[in-house]
Amino acid sequence: QVQLVESGGGLVQAGDSLRLSCAASGSTFSRSAMGWFRQAPGKGRELLASITWSGDSIRYADSVKGRFAISRDNAKNTVYLQMNRLKPEDTAVYYCAAGPTPAGPFPSWGQGTQVTVSS
Repeated sequence: QVQLVESGGGLVQAGDSLRLSCAASGSTFSRSAMGWFRQAPGKGRELLASITWSGDSIRYADSVKGRFAISRDNAKNTVYLQMNRLKPEDTAVYYCAAGPTPAGPFPSWGQGTQVTVSS
């Protein structure tokens, strides 16, 4: 099992950038695929980006393709989500998750970090 803690959220203006971090503990992080999700008020949880354990395969949702970038540093047990050109509709709680493949399932979750984008 992997324990995950997100950080880096906050209040920004439209057009700004943020980088979220997800620090992992547990021996299986370097063998786990990782995903970033978000959940806006009144909406379901959306998979935004995922990455294989080696970083050689990455997937993005159409809603963030070209604006967001996922990366990982296995030496630091950390996965990142760089978010550029943020929009008010990006406002949500952002979660990282770990699992066996980038398509899921994702049995391990962090507690989430709030991102609020003002117009």
